[in-house]
Amino acid sequence: MCFSATANFVGSGVLGVVGVATLREVKHRRELLFAAVPTLFAIHQCIEGFVWLGLDGRLRPAVAHDMGAAFMLYAQGLLPFLMPLSVLLFERTRQRRHRMLPFAVLGGALTLYILWALTAFPTQVGVRDNSIVYLNQATNSTWVAILYVIATCGSLFFSEIRTMVLFGWANLIILLATMAVKRYAFTSVWCAYAAAASVIILVSFWRSRRQRPYRYAPAV
Repeated sequence: MCFSATANFVGSGVLGVVGVATLREVKHRRELLFAAVPTLFAIHQCIEGFVWLGLDGRLRPAVAHDMGAAFMLYAQGLLPFLMPLSVLLFERTRQRRHRMLPFAVLGGALTLYILWALTAFPTQVGVRDNSIVYLNQATNSTWVAILYVIATCGSLFFSEIRTMVLFGWANLIILLATMAVKRYAFTSVWCAYAAAASVIILVSFWRSRRQRPYRYAPAV
């Protein structure tokens, strides 16, 4: 989905269908944010389609810059917080939600830093080996990458829901493979395959249809 405008738009359409199907399975407001992940990825892939059109010269170069900034806003700025928050909200007991809290706090702090970095430093958008490269000097560092992985994948591994753990493993494997093969285009490539892996979320909602809505413990 990260190799051409057509691939992005087709992928976005497929994910949109998955997203609608997932949202139709929601039976409690606490499920909503996690169920919205495929839809958010669908929008995200559509945005990158417009980045391609700008880079290919079919739209003004300013479109590539603006859509690239929007792509980075979600990929690096919002996802580290939204993912652990969605898992936290989904968990049934206070004890489980307390386990997710450190990941949400870390993700929130990382989001604030990255949002600052994206506004304080210019983001360069270009093409290399049929993949889009997004570079920001303040976010392109090892420590940011490590914290990003912990925030986005960590909470999934501590969930009591098996398919969430599976989604966490899928994302971690994709992430490590991307770092090994296309580190220079990590943001684009990882988000594309993570989006594809979000089909697991729909499977999770289908499989838990008879158990939900869960009996949620009151928040404290």
